[in-house]
Amino acid sequence: MAILPILHYPDPRLRRACVAVERFDGRLHELIESMVETMYEAPGVGLAAPQVGEAIRLLVYDPNPDPEARAARVVINPEIVLREGSVVGEEGCLSVPQFYGDVARAERIVVRFQDRDGTVHEEEYLDLTARILQHEIDHLDGVVFIDRMSALKRDILKRKIRKAAKAGDYTLTA
Repeated sequence: MAILPILHYPDPRLRRACVAVERFDGRLHELIESMVETMYEAPGVGLAAPQVGEAIRLLVYDPNPDPEARAARVVINPEIVLREGSVVGEEGCLSVPQFYGDVARAERIVVRFQDRDGTVHEEEYLDLTARILQHEIDHLDGVVFIDRMSALKRDILKRKIRKAAKAGDYTLTA
């Protein structure tokens, strides 16, 4: 498999709504493996297909920081069917490297999705894993975490990104 280039904000491909996966074939499995490798290499805890230029409803994640205990999960065609509670926490993003911000997310979610073979599952997620899934599902809908910040904080972050790009400290493309 291959390490894939990760698109950086404000690349317009990050704003596309993704289409459902319909074919669970070898090409999809190769993309999944490459995305898992890319996520670990970055390093990150989640990666959505649009972040690597694929406009399909696919994400991979692994909240475990221990490299010896890696267990990447695959989520295809996810739908959040229940949200409960609210908690604010700091988020970052592989597509907005070096920048972080506070985002409110549901504390508990239930997600209906398909696995790599197309089997449908419905699972409950809490805390960090719930945050990761909400963040990555946002990518599938063309939403970047900074869109979830207050207008003032979002504008400040955008100015910092432009300033870093002008100074050569932030790459605007993958």
